[in-house]
Amino acid sequence: MDIGTIIGLIAAFAVCISAIFMGPNPMGFVDLPSMMIVLGGGLGVTTVMFPLKVLGSTVKIIGKCFFYKVDDPRAIIQELVTFSEKARKESIVALEKVQTSNKFLARGILLVADGTEISILRGVLDIDIAVMQQRHIRGQDVLKQMGTFFPAFGMIGTLVGLVQMLANMDDPKSVGPAMAVAILTTLYGAILANMVCLPMAKKLEERAVDEDRNIQLMKEGLISIQKGEHPALLKEKLQSFLPPSMRTERK
Repeated sequence: MDIGTIIGLIAAFAVCISAIFMGPNPMGFVDLPSMMIVLGGGLGVTTVMFPLKVLGSTVKIIGKCFFYKVDDPRAIIQELVTFSEKARKESIVALEKVQTSNKFLARGILLVADGTEISILRGVLDIDIAVMQQRHIRGQDVLKQMGTFFPAFGMIGTLVGLVQMLANMDDPKSVGPAMAVAILTTLYGAILANMVCLPMAKKLEERAVDEDRNIQLMKEGLISIQKGEHPALLKEKLQSFLPPSMRTERK
């Protein structure tokens, strides 16, 4: 579980809610028509823009903001070095029996054990990487677009409220509710965009960067094992993917 995401969301909403309750009329910030315009309009347009299958997969991808943990690249390097040592001591075919929890690495190591040509191995791994990257981009794009739509519908709600207010200026009792719709839709749109959608999109982007580094690291390691490179050389090469603070000194 990503504690930073949870703490950040709780802190952001706590500050806003506290400020609201410090005012004289906290319930004045609750307006059903405003919520309907912002949520209904924003989600509706998002459904128009993206296929339902993409929206369904995005729900799972959003879960990575809270419950996903990127594998430690140092552990991946050590795993690849172990596979390399096994291949040199026994044979490349012995890698068929190795176990790994990473699906990409598991598939790649089977291809290596089958004696797949390096050019074909590289091509298959590149396709897997491209599909993964496309999936990540789509998930981020849905949230970014929602971060655009919610403030836009907040502005639409503001215009609706102003029209209602101007059309009923002769009735003082209607001015207050109309102004509530006009102002609160903008507030709701800004909150959803800047406290939920855009921060989560950025979090997924950071997750994708870490995952891409690990995938590229695994790809290079698998190709090196297929080439029969020495485990020590493999380790030195793969550590180039890490920042200096994470690298281990050569003994």
